Amino acid sequence: MTRYPRDMHGYGATPPAANWPNGAKIAVQIVMNYEEGGENNILHGDAASEAFLSEIVGAAQWPGQRHWNMESVYEYGARAGFWRLHRMLEKTPITVYGVATALARAPTQVRAMKEAGWEIASHGLKWIEYKDATPEVETADLEEAIRLHTEVVGEAPVGLYIGRCSDNTVRLAAENGAFKYVADSIADDVPYWMEFGDHDQLVVPYTMDANDMRFATPQGFNTGAHFFEYLKASFDVLYAEGGRMMSIGLHCRLMGRPGRAQALQDFLAYANSHDGVWFATREQIADHWAAQNPHVRYERPSEMSRETFVSKYGSIFEHSPWIAEGAFELELGRTHDTAIGLHNALCRIFRSANEEQRLGVLTAHPDLAGKLAQANSLTAESTAEQAAAGLDYLTDEEKATFTKLNEEYVSKHGFPFIIAVRDHDKASILDAFHRRINNDRATEFAEACKQVERIADFRLMDILP
Repeated sequence: MTRYPRDMHGYGATPPAANWPNGAKIAVQIVMNYEEGGENNILHGDAASEAFLSEIVGAAQWPGQRHWNMESVYEYGARAGFWRLHRMLEKTPITVYGVATALARAPTQVRAMKEAGWEIASHGLKWIEYKDATPEVETADLEEAIRLHTEVVGEAPVGLYIGRCSDNTVRLAAENGAFKYVADSIADDVPYWMEFGDHDQLVVPYTMDANDMRFATPQGFNTGAHFFEYLKASFDVLYAEGGRMMSIGLHCRLMGRPGRAQALQDFLAYANSHDGVWFATREQIADHWAAQNPHVRYERPSEMSRETFVSKYGSIFEHSPWIAEGAFELELGRTHDTAIGLHNALCRIFRSANEEQRLGVLTAHPDLAGKLAQANSLTAESTAEQAAAGLDYLTDEEKATFTKLNEEYVSKHGFPFIIAVRDHDKASILDAFHRRINNDRATEFAEACKQVERIADFRLMDILP
């Protein structure tokens, strides 16, 4: 048994209704990353200097040494860049991703953040890489980040974004239980829920495209105009779709530079020229989403035992539990916890079976309005399906017609006439019966298999999202 841990389905084609406050069409969420003073530095007990997201092209860590130019890049963010962004955004609800040790070295900036009414979320203890950290080390740092953040800011953070995270980060945050939301994801345009054991964790996804970090990466933004045009295009698409969240990532040492800051000012003016735009903190978005779309747990096929899985889905393909048994052994994951996903898994087993096995599935299906139906001996699924098409109430003449057609069809093709009756009414079923009975066996075998899959599709849609 193999289970795939990633969720490649999400909300599918239609996300839940956001119902943003006051009928807003879009939620615009601006993040200011405050990392200055929390980056890698031997003064901070690190083994080497910082090398990430700076103005220095091709920067590399200097083991055991201070990197004066790198330090001054970060210092610019604290000394000048922050205040330029603060002047632009002081009246706008935004979220600060604050590295705890950086905040501890920035009392004046922290006061300004609080006086502006900004949310200050946790950006971890230090601005360092966790990809190789043990869960124990990452947990200890997270707990210390919360403690120090609370001490410096005056209240505990309700949101978390580590950024340079490990594959344990979101799970550890959920298990900690302190956070309304975690932002270590770029997987969607709206918030979504994740389950970790008994913990339901709301994820408010972040962005790496509408993010000024691309001024410091290959194939990134070269000018402020490039950044503005990208933000504008992103806004236009999300605004037209409606019910989406636009996330924008800023860094004091990057967007705070004068040659780039005008792009932010231009975007703010552009967004504010539209009706129905909600500028919000991530906490406000998290609170709204949790109230509008609370998490609902259900029994997930990918998490079931073999016995439970086969018991629940063994009759989806009529009297053929071997199909469910085969599907259980596939690489199932969250995408198979939906009707469409599980249907695909079951169909894979059916389609890969030999002709004799598939014939067995066909012959397991009852005649339409046949003797089994009249004797109330159908499965619960077949009974409901035939009743929905009105086949449980037939005149004597209609019964005689169905009986005659059933006998002729089986005599010619060797299996019952099969059709997904939920796609039809009584008249169209009879029309298909008359039309298909004259097909050759190969054509009709293929059509019957398609109809079996369609019937399974309907049955799964009755019980799974």
